[in-house]
Amino acid sequence: MGFVLAIAPVVIAGGIAVFVIQRLKHTYSQGNLGKKKSKGMQKLWDSLIPLGMLFGCTIGVLWSLFFQSPLLTTITLGASIGYLFGFFAYEIYLKKERFHS
Repeated sequence: MGFVLAIAPVVIAGGIAVFVIQRLKHTYSQGNLGKKKSKGMQKLWDSLIPLGMLFGCTIGVLWSLFFQSPLLTTITLGASIGYLFGFFAYEIYLKKERFHS
């Protein structure tokens, strides 16, 4: 039982990473990756996924401070969930960009 609890965050994070990479690969193969005209907006656009990971890590650390849960587990799950939310933000802005074009 201890082994399953130890390996579960890695399996969950790996599953999320594979899902996001496959979706981005599919979007790239269709030629639908977003490109902005200004450099500032392009940098913000490209940093949505890493920013999601950073916020997820922060939430994971705060979670482990207030609730009794292992720090490494909450950081791993927080970063992977933040990665997923960053990807969803990227997809939302991508669809909004295609809608307005």
